[in-house]
Amino acid sequence: MAKPQTPQAIRGTQDIFGAEAEAFAHVVETFERVRKLYRFRRVEMPVFEKTEVFARSLGETTDVVSKEMYSFDDRGGESLTLRPEFTAGIARAYLTDGWQQYAPLKVATHGPLFRYERPQKGRYRQFHQLDAEVIGAAEPQADVELLAMADQLLKELGIADGVVLNLNTLGDGDSREAWRTALIEHFAGVRDQLSEDSQERLEKNPLRILDSKDPRDKAFVGDAPQIDQFLSSEAQDFFAAVTSGLDAAGVAWTRNPALVRGLDYYRHTAFEFVTDRLGAQGTVLGGGRYDGLMESLGGSATPAVGWAAGIERLAMLVGGEDVEFDPTPVFAIVPDHPEMREEADRIASCLRSTANGKFYVWTYYRGQGKKLAEKAKRENVDAILYVRKAESSGDVLHLTNLKAGPEDAMSDLWSILGRLPAPYDSLSGEG
Repeated sequence: MAKPQTPQAIRGTQDIFGAEAEAFAHVVETFERVRKLYRFRRVEMPVFEKTEVFARSLGETTDVVSKEMYSFDDRGGESLTLRPEFTAGIARAYLTDGWQQYAPLKVATHGPLFRYERPQKGRYRQFHQLDAEVIGAAEPQADVELLAMADQLLKELGIADGVVLNLNTLGDGDSREAWRTALIEHFAGVRDQLSEDSQERLEKNPLRILDSKDPRDKAFVGDAPQIDQFLSSEAQDFFAAVTSGLDAAGVAWTRNPALVRGLDYYRHTAFEFVTDRLGAQGTVLGGGRYDGLMESLGGSATPAVGWAAGIERLAMLVGGEDVEFDPTPVFAIVPDHPEMREEADRIASCLRSTANGKFYVWTYYRGQGKKLAEKAKRENVDAILYVRKAESSGDVLHLTNLKAGPEDAMSDLWSILGRLPAPYDSLSGEG
């Protein structure tokens, strides 16, 4: 009988292990710490929604809806879609779950998203994002707080150097509509020379032409009308409040008038944190104000602003085999003889129940004595606690410190070991 063939991973997915998994976890843990610092509530969202949630929020003509969504009919015949982003589902929940009572609502989440697109460096068909939103706040200070939160996240991850905040304004509704009309007039004169995608977008979504990477379009983007020509005084004041707020918060930024958002419900602030350290996939965090989204989902006009960041991309910037993501010291428990295995397990259990996050305890399932100690050293532990047979001479427990670990953790370990009952009250150490 032929040996069955081993199934392969689906293209565009990844199995995360080792240093990459540690970097991934470090990004998530840092995000959780920062979002608590800013008092953003944690939310968990469904992995799938009714297809219309994304079709109405992202627009039927966008590439995400028309080409990239994983949609399917369930057994009841209803069209469902694996979430390609977080904002639409959060907006739906805000309207259907009564979250309006908490406005202005600050929420954050993270998890997997799904888009059928060409896999490349830092981009997968199942990928993961961090997400933060402020719903129900029309004040520019909400934009400032979100950007300060994003800036602090990057700094605490240690990757802020070489990452630049690009900032732009899309104006209010009237400003944007006047700009849109001027763009249609500008590009209509060269319609036949534009790319096929831009010709299709011209009437429906001319702002997206400004973001085109096609060289045929770039030739006409440089002299296209810019938003500053159409900003109302209110829109100018809003953007000025955002930029002055960022300056006061110590958040560096640079104006990028080419930064746009094609969907009609975006207003005012648009932003991206970009780097040249990831090749073509330079955006690591981006977002903007989407004051018109709730209306597209059947709700009343509700101001909102948010951002999302790719965990994989952040982890790539953080990563490296020699990066220590968690400095908490690790203590190995090594039985010196097979008969001491159960005693070593008892001591490990005691230490874990009293560690209180100040240290971790490492054990292994095979070997003892010298070979097990060598394995522990390869695992880069901070100290080894040898558990020996009780004899008339020599200590039952012997602690070997391998590093200059945190004094408080070592002190706690010695204190716990000193309180163990006989015969484990016989303790010596070195290093």
